Amino acid sequence: MKKYIITTLLLLSGMLFAQNAKPKLEAQGEKVKATYYYENGQVMQEGFFKDGKLQGEWTSYDVNGNKSAVATYDKGQKVGKWFYWNNSTLNEVDYSKNSIAAVKSWKREAIANEE
Repeated sequence: MKKYIITTLLLLSGMLFAQNAKPKLEAQGEKVKATYYYENGQVMQEGFFKDGKLQGEWTSYDVNGNKSAVATYDKGQKVGKWFYWNNSTLNEVDYSKNSIAAVKSWKREAIANEE
C-alpha cells in the first residue's frame, strides 16, 4: 500500500510541471499565484511561487472540480501534512525535510463511522 501511495504522490507532484497549458499568474505581494486549468475550464491546480520556488499550500482538483489533494511547500521543499482523496480513501502523508516521514490511510467507511 505504501508503494502505491508513494507512486501516486510522485505522479501528482509531477503534474505541476508536466502541464501543456500555461498557468494564469497573478502577483500577490511577494508571491505569485499560479492556477492551472483542465481543457474543460475547471481548475486543475492552484498555489503559490516565491522567488521561483513552490511556496505555501497547493491544492489539486479532479476534472469535475472536486478537491483531490492538498500539499504544502516551504522554499520548494515538501513539508507538513499532505492529503490525497479518491473515491474511497483519504491518504495523509507527513513530510519532514522533503522526505516522507509517515503515511496514514483511512477508508470512507471508517471515516463515516467516526461521525
